Amino acid sequence: MAPEESRSDETRQRVKFTEDRVCKSHLLNCCPHDILSGTRMDLGECAKTHDFALRADYDIASKERDMFFELDAVDHLESFIADCDRRTELAKKRLVETQDEISAEVAEKAEKVHELNEDIGKLLANAEQLGADGNVEEAQKVLQEVEKVRNKKRDAEDEYRNSMPASSFQQQKLRVCEVCSAYLGLHDNDRRLADHFGGKLHLGFIQIREKLQQLKKTVLEKQEKRNQDRLKRREEREKEEKMLMMKKRTRSPSQEKKRSRSGERRKQHSHSPSREQQRSHSRDHGERERERERRRRHRSRSASKGNRHSRERSRDQKRHSKHSSSRDRSGDRDKKKSSSSLRLA
Repeated sequence: MAPEESRSDETRQRVKFTEDRVCKSHLLNCCPHDILSGTRMDLGECAKTHDFALRADYDIASKERDMFFELDAVDHLESFIADCDRRTELAKKRLVETQDEISAEVAEKAEKVHELNEDIGKLLANAEQLGADGNVEEAQKVLQEVEKVRNKKRDAEDEYRNSMPASSFQQQKLRVCEVCSAYLGLHDNDRRLADHFGGKLHLGFIQIREKLQQLKKTVLEKQEKRNQDRLKRREEREKEEKMLMMKKRTRSPSQEKKRSRSGERRKQHSHSPSREQQRSHSRDHGERERERERRRRHRSRSASKGNRHSRERSRDQKRHSKHSSSRDRSGDRDKKKSSSSLRLA
C-alpha cells in the first residue's frame, strides 16, 4: 500500500463526517475551492477537511436521517458570493474613475452592445457543448441563432459609433461580468466571448450561484416540513385530550359512583395510618403505660413507707405517754405516803 493511501485511511479512522473540521460544502459537492480549482480565481486548499470517503459516508447516513448540513453550506456559499459581489462593485467603481465619462444615451447604447456580446458568447458556448455531446442538429440551430444576434450587434455598434467621436470609439470600453466579476471588452470578438462564457471560471460561478439557490430552497422546504410535523403532533395531542374529555363526560352515573367510591376509599386509605405508623404508635403507647405503671408503683411504695413511719411514730408517742403517766402516778403515790407519814407523826 502506498504511503498516501495509508495516511488517507488513518485520516478516515480519526475523522467523522459530523465533526466541525469537515467541510459540509464538500460533502454536498458545492465547495468553491473544488469548483474553481485550476481557474484564474483558484482559491487554493480549503481550510477544512475534504475527503471523498467522508462524502460517501454522509451519502449513506443521510438516507437514514436528516443531517441538515444545508445550513452550513448556505452560510459558506453566501459568504463567498458576497465577497464576489463586493469585488464586482469595486471593479465598476475603478472603471468609472479610469474611463472617459460619456452621456447617459451613449452609455445605454454601449450597454446594449455588451448585452448582445453576452448573448453571442453564451450561444457559442452552448453550440460547442452540443457538438461535443454529438447533438449536431441542435448545434446547427444554435449557430443560426448566433448569426441573427450578430446582425443585431452590428446595428447596435453602428448606433454607438455614430453617437461618439471616432477617436473615442476606438478606445476599448470595458464592462464587469455580473456573474464572475471578470472584465469584458466592448469590441471583443466571438472567440473571446465564447471562451469567457463557456470557460470554467464563468460556469463555476454559475454552478455556485445555482447551488446556493437550490440549497436555500431545500432549507425552506425542510423547515416547512418540520413545522408541519410539529403542528401535526400538536393537533394529535389536542385530539387525544378532547377524546379523554369526551369519555369523562359520557360516563354513566354508576361509573361515576364507582369512581367516587374508589376515590373515597383511596382517600381513606391515604388518610388511615400505615402498619408501621400503627406499630410505632402502639409501641409508644405501651411505653407510656409502662412508665405510668412504674410511677404508680413508686408512689405506692413511697406512700406505704410514709404510713409505716407514721405508725411507728404513733406507737412511740403512745409508749412515751404511758411511761410518763406511770411516772406521774408513782410520784403521786409517793407524795401521798409522805403526807400520811407526816400526819401520823
